[in-house]
Amino acid sequence: MPLPSIARSDEFASLVVDWFAVHARDLPWRRPGFPAWGTLVSEFMLQQTPVVRVIPRLDEWLTRWPEPAALAAEPAGEAVRAWQSLGYPRRALNLHACAVAITERFDGAVPNDVDALLSLPGVGDYTARAVAVFAFGARHPVVDTNIRRVIARAVDGDPDASTPNAKRDLPAMTALLPADDTAAARFNAGMMELGALVCTARSPKCEVCPLANVCSWRAAGYPDVEITRKPKQKKYEGSDRQARGAIIRVLRESRGPVPAARLGEAVTEPAQYSRALSGLLADGLLVAIDDDLFALP
Repeated sequence: MPLPSIARSDEFASLVVDWFAVHARDLPWRRPGFPAWGTLVSEFMLQQTPVVRVIPRLDEWLTRWPEPAALAAEPAGEAVRAWQSLGYPRRALNLHACAVAITERFDGAVPNDVDALLSLPGVGDYTARAVAVFAFGARHPVVDTNIRRVIARAVDGDPDASTPNAKRDLPAMTALLPADDTAAARFNAGMMELGALVCTARSPKCEVCPLANVCSWRAAGYPDVEITRKPKQKKYEGSDRQARGAIIRVLRESRGPVPAARLGEAVTEPAQYSRALSGLLADGLLVAIDDDLFALP
């Protein structure tokens, strides 16, 4: 990737930060005083789930569990139950495990150091950096799908981002990051917002983009070059993932153990039911009370 000059990176960052100051959505995790625990919970929920579905569930979680110790004090199954329709319920288990680890190892306070955050269950490089930046104001590059797309177009002149690669993506964002901690945090958030609202995957709104005059893709006439992308996720309808969700839904709506026969009614294809049940047991998302009775952990 051709790294921008200092002068260009300063201009690039200023354009994004100034745009963000005017156009940023009013999201709970951006409000003054929002707790670090809330930021961590929101980042778990936002993984592969739209903002509009996360906001009401986030409010419910933080009302019920305003700090890690409150969640850690309850069984992991309660986290799975409260996850409801957010999808990928293993995130709920990981979040519960995070709460336990924070309570036991960090005196109940979310750590502000990237390495410490990375030591928490289910926390990867993106989430650790996002919490350090957005909750604590640390200066780190944060790179998600939206940011990678903005950099790919505006800096590299490509129509979209290729397969994620931290060894490439983090230096690319670092090269654009303002030196000031506060400005760097706003730039991270602004780049994310720009990719979500303007520099979108399918219908970029170049006519209102603050980077239009410095965008390499636009300057080159929007070339359509071949990009290496992650394989598309398989269709949800009829998938084993849907079957797993159906079984979890039955368990979530029950306040106690559920007979296997009742779970089988949720997934009528025997082989798929067997795969889904085995996978959920292996992932710790349900437990076997005996050969014929199952419950949330």
